[in-house]
Amino acid sequence: MTMPPQEPGSTATPGVDVENVSVGDLLGNVSRDLSDLMRQELALAKAELKVEATKAGKAAGMLGGAGFAGYMVLLFASIALWWALANVMDHGLAALLVAVLWAVIGAALYATGRRSLRKINPEPERTVDTLKQVPEALKGNENRHDYR
Repeated sequence: MTMPPQEPGSTATPGVDVENVSVGDLLGNVSRDLSDLMRQELALAKAELKVEATKAGKAAGMLGGAGFAGYMVLLFASIALWWALANVMDHGLAALLVAVLWAVIGAALYATGRRSLRKINPEPERTVDTLKQVPEALKGNENRHDYR
């Protein structure tokens, strides 16, 4: 039995005469193809998760910077209060301005890190989508997506 010729532009492989091929060989080919598909899907999932992990790392770094800035706020606010009490106004006001500057930097880092964390998608979308198509492909349905 031969397969009909493929339509122009089709991505499927041309028909193969399977009349003289044993069932064991056919099952071996199917098994090998499924194994290749699963390996490719795993590689895609790893790539997608690596991208999301990179985003999470950057956001965590910004939140770490916000934590350090918070520490600096407490340090300079304490020094400012101390100097303000010790020297009435001049030196204390300067230290207080430095503390306010660190507070602004900390707030900006916190807001940026939080926004970045909200953009992280923990689910590898393309992998999930293509894995949902595997049962249909095994049934012989022609509902395929082209990711080129």
